[in-house]
Amino acid sequence: QLQLVESGGGLVQSGGSLRLSCVVSGLTSGYYALGWFRQAPGEERDGVACLSTSDGSTKYDGSVEGRFTISRDKSTVYLEMNALEPDDTGVYYCVGTTYSGNTCWLSSAWFDSWGQGTQVTVSS
Repeated sequence: QLQLVESGGGLVQSGGSLRLSCVVSGLTSGYYALGWFRQAPGEERDGVACLSTSDGSTKYDGSVEGRFTISRDKSTVYLEMNALEPDDTGVYYCVGTTYSGNTCWLSSAWFDSWGQGTQVTVSS
């Protein structure tokens, strides 16, 4: 399994931006799917974005498409969040799993490695 450590969360006003970072340990020469989930208070964890390291393809939840961007630089995964809204508030988790395909899936059951989470709060 991978070890993932998130950082970059905080309090921001509606319309603002944040960049989350996730340092991933345990990567080998193989392929992986890496991504971000979030959990609002009293809600289930929902997939936000993911990418496949085999070809760099990405997938986004419809609620963040056009506002959030997932990227990777070696062993760090980023989530650039712009035009933040109060509904974006929650704990954001970095996730990963071994995967050699071209399309990642925003399903919590599919990822077997999770970080401890970082809080993002968007005030109105």
